[in-house]
Order: sequence, then C-alpha cells, then structure tokens
Amino acid sequence: MPAEPSLRMTARETIALLTGAAGFTEHRPPPRTLPPDGPLGWAGYDAARERAAERTGEDESVVYGTGVVGDRECVLLSFEFGFLGGSLGQLTGDRLEAAYGLALARRLPLVALVATGGSRMQEGMVALTQLQRVAAASTRLRAAGLAQIAVVRDPTTGGGWATVGAGADVVLALPGAQVGFAGSRVRPPDADPYAYSAEGQFAAGQVDAVVPGAELPGTVALWLRALGAGRVGEEPRSAAPLPRARPSSASGLPASGREAVERARSSRRPRAEAYLADYFTVRLPLHGDRCGSTDPGLLTGFGLRADGQPVAYAAQCGTATRPAGYRAAARTIRLADRLGVPVLTLVDTPGAANDAEAERAGAGAAIADTFAAIAAARVPVTTLVIGEGGSGGALALAAPGNTHVTADSYFSVIAPELAAAILKRPPEETGATADQLRLRPQDLVELGIARSIVS
Repeated sequence: MPAEPSLRMTARETIALLTGAAGFTEHRPPPRTLPPDGPLGWAGYDAARERAAERTGEDESVVYGTGVVGDRECVLLSFEFGFLGGSLGQLTGDRLEAAYGLALARRLPLVALVATGGSRMQEGMVALTQLQRVAAASTRLRAAGLAQIAVVRDPTTGGGWATVGAGADVVLALPGAQVGFAGSRVRPPDADPYAYSAEGQFAAGQVDAVVPGAELPGTVALWLRALGAGRVGEEPRSAAPLPRARPSSASGLPASGREAVERARSSRRPRAEAYLADYFTVRLPLHGDRCGSTDPGLLTGFGLRADGQPVAYAAQCGTATRPAGYRAAARTIRLADRLGVPVLTLVDTPGAANDAEAERAGAGAAIADTFAAIAAARVPVTTLVIGEGGSGGALALAAPGNTHVTADSYFSVIAPELAAAILKRPPEETGATADQLRLRPQDLVELGIARSIVS
C-alpha cells in the first residue's frame, strides 16, 4: 500500500501527485522587474528572496501551467510554502492572474493547490491589493462558466484562503491542514485550534470534503468530470432523467388523503439515500452553506450516472429543512446553472424548520433564495416528490412545470392536522380535512401541480 503523501509537499510534488505520468507543462507570465528590495524598499528583502530561491529551487511562491488529471485537461496552480511562506506579492499576483487568464483563454477548469501564509509584509499594501486582482480574475472565470476547484494544504491562511481557497466552487482539504483567515501567530491566544483546522472548517460547512492525500488524484478527477460538462453559449443540456420509484411496502395509489399522509410518513418507505444510490454511480457531496452551518437533512452535490452524464442534486431527507439546507441547495443550483449541468431535486420534508433558532438563522431569506435560484435557472430542473411535501418549505425545491410524484407522497399547502387546528375542527376531522386539501398523488396530477406519478 503506497505511503500517505506528506502534508507539507512542495508545489511541484503536489502537482505531480495529481497529474502522475500525464505530466505538467509550466507557464510563466511576462517578466517584471521590481525596484531594489521591492516596492517598499524593505531592507534585506532581495536577500530573503535569494535565500528562498536557493532553498526551494523556485523564483516565486506560485507555479502554474496545464496538466491532465484523470482524463481531463485543466490549469493547475500550486503554492510553494517554502518560498517566503507561500506569501502573495506583486510577482505572485502576476502568476495567479496569468493562471486564471490561461484557464479562460483555453476554456479549462482551474485547480488551485493552496498553501500560503497570506500577503507578503515586505511589499505592504502592494501585496495586499493582489487579492483584488485574484478576485477579479476568479470572477471572470466564473462568468465564463468555468469551474474552480481548490485543494487547501497545510497551512492555508490569510488572503490566500479568502480568495483562491474559499472563493473556489468546490473546496477540498487535506487532513490535519491548518485552514482559516487568521494565521497561528495573529489569532486570539485562547482561540480553539479546531476551528482553524480542515476538520473544523468542514464541520462549519466551509469545506466540502477532507480528502486523504492518497485519494486526492481520484477525487479531483471525478470532480473535474462532474463540473466540466457545460459551457456558456452552448445549447442547454437535456433535463435530468427521472429517478425510478423505489420499492415500497404499500401498493397502488392511496384511497384517501389520510392514507396518502400515512404512507408518506411511514418509516418503511424509501428515503433520499435510496433514490440517490440507485440514480448515481458516483456521488460527490457539496457540504455546508458557507455561512458557518450545515443541515444533515438536506443532501447536495454533483453525481455521475452510469452513462457518464453529470447531474447536480438537492435532496431532502424527511426532516424539517433548516436555513443552512436551503442555502446549500441554492448554492448547488446556481453552480450547476453556471456550469450547464442539469439539476435533480428530491422533495421530502414536513416543512421548513420553524423554531427560534431557525428564525434567527434567517429561515425566510434562505427559503426565498432557494425559490429565486430555481426561478433563475437556465438549465432544466427536475423534481420528484418522494415523501412529504409540506408547504412552502417543500415547494422551494420544486421545479415549476417539471415536478413529478411517487405513490408514497403527498403535497399540501399545510399539514392536515395544522389545517384542522386553524379551522378549529376536532382532531377526528383531520382525515376529512386531508381529503378536502386534495393532497394525494392523483389529485396533484389532476390539479396540474405534478406532471406524472412515477412508478
């Protein structure tokens, strides 16, 4: 069994880990001459650069060029932490901007292998403004519909994390890596170190996956396949195929509204995991809402079907969906739309979480954002209701005009128990209320809410 790659690999070792025998073609920007000791005339800066070059064999903190990962060509940029802590200076900015420009010119995805301590103090504000250059270059790539993947190594802090790292579409991290805006020497002395780790950032929804080095080449290759399918200006891809209905203990269609609700709430009916496992041969989760929270009851990501077709997904798991879940869904739908990848949503929730914590976390705004993401999508969105369709919390993930239902589902403006309570009806009238709401699968088709009942 091959040894686990070192957490502190050099820039070129990290590139070689991903590209293997396929190799790497280095590029360089046009040369620029800096004044003695840099733009600030910082005494000893030139000597420090010379020592760094002698120690690492590099003349800057970033190496970039083209390579093949798996079966996909991409632009790779890799930080050399041994060169002045992988810090960003004016010449680093030249290389970063050129790397993004190369990806744009050749219409290739960009993979950033990040290990940096932040902006270079010896260049002062000139170094700090390189972050603006990186942000602008990244925005141009995003507008062109080209994917950006970041692999954050040890350490990834400061402006490098806040632009190249956290600004990517997908963020992968090596186990044990220090990851955070504040470096170890500038954070509060009593700060919890876990919050600044790859694992802590994953728990907070800032990192999509923590990937062991030995698994990194295969994982990045799969992400490139899943994200690199669409291009702006091409015809939209066909809609995601409908999932097959999974076997259930019940048969036929529900005879009453009460039966429809009972079947949807049954612990024996199949859930989102069963549908996703049947639908995809490979699943690549996107994790978290990028605002510090996660919702385990809503699964998002990209997957590859048996025919190689990429499809993005957002799937409710039968629990009340929290604001973090809606934000993660909106993030996934917008990314898929930008890359030209069709979207599948699975609806299964009694409704949006309505506790005080959810309200403080912005439930209304998060739901509104999900509605807006689906409304604005140019790629086709396909929805299958597999269980409970509880009010607006479920409708936020449903595609107008392309929603389908299973025989184990219902969709309602409100749960029948709550409707009966609002109407001041006794509990024994809940069944009659469910019938009045016309929430059965066959009712939804007849009303034009659903296009079909999937069997």
